[in-house]
Amino acid sequence: MTPSDYVSSALLILGAIFFLAGTVGLLRFPDVYTRLHALTKTDNVGLSLIVAGLSVQTDSWLVVGKLVLIWLLVMLAGASVAHLIAGGAMQRGMKVWKR
Repeated sequence: MTPSDYVSSALLILGAIFFLAGTVGLLRFPDVYTRLHALTKTDNVGLSLIVAGLSVQTDSWLVVGKLVLIWLLVMLAGASVAHLIAGGAMQRGMKVWKR
């Protein structure tokens, strides 16, 4: 194995760990707002690590550009959907969790 294989593997594993953390946050946090925060933050970081890990393995800048474009579109979609869900929750009168 080459050093780039080790770097790529490490980035992919870290990305998977961030996705797992987002899933745990979705299941454990008490209200819709904290759940959205856990999902959007960990998904953005997790996907960026996975894109970085895949980019290390490719030989073509075109493929790297496509991966970055996919990452940007997913970030835009995730932020937009989270905003819509939070807005809908506020309209329905869902309260923010307090200790």
